[in-house]
Amino acid sequence: MSAGREDDGGTVMTSTRRTDRHRPRVFRDRRDAGRVLAGLLTEYRGRDDVVVLGLARGGVPVAAEVAARLGAPLDAVIVRKLGAPGHQEFAVGALAAGGRLVLNDDVLADLRIPAAQLRAITDRETRELTRRENAYRGGRPALPVAGKVVILVDDGVATGASMAVAAQLPRAAGAARLVIAVPTGPASMHRRFRGIADDIVCASSPEPFLAVGQSYSDFTQVGDGEVRRLLGTAIDPA
Repeated sequence: MSAGREDDGGTVMTSTRRTDRHRPRVFRDRRDAGRVLAGLLTEYRGRDDVVVLGLARGGVPVAAEVAARLGAPLDAVIVRKLGAPGHQEFAVGALAAGGRLVLNDDVLADLRIPAAQLRAITDRETRELTRRENAYRGGRPALPVAGKVVILVDDGVATGASMAVAAQLPRAAGAARLVIAVPTGPASMHRRFRGIADDIVCASSPEPFLAVGQSYSDFTQVGDGEVRRLLGTAIDPA
């Protein structure tokens, strides 16, 4: 598959890869998913310009396997989903560091969420995001990504809100190339992120796509302690 590139107008030309057009894959757990995903990213193995970022919490175990197999440093991106009041399964948007926000206007309109209520949700999740930033890194700064190839990993994509806001961070920090890599997601994710990422890698796209968890035998929630442990044992870029 050819690499993503910019056309003469500066628009990102995105390449996409998936491996199971006829038979969706079920992973044993997030580590297994990471091993499979790393096998689709071998072109980035052993390079000193690659950084792997996992969306905390669920994406970090997947990203840790990818980083270990590529020989790349690992860090976390902390993103908070903004769940609709009384309907937490519906994401009205997502929030990342620096106040970066992506909203799902269709869900907001359908549920008629007042602006004041949306602000309250955003304020609450901002506090939780700050807590997790401090807890996961223990005061360490985020890995520098300027001029780097950033592989942004999650355990899967559903609505895409969390990944969309997470993708803003490496771009804003000067990443030279952005790769979105997930074990599972709907076929529509390729359209969603086309023009945002240079390369999109998805190992499995079940049809119909119901939820990320349908692609895992073990989809146990990831705790803060596991995230801290994985970040603490990751490859030191120094």
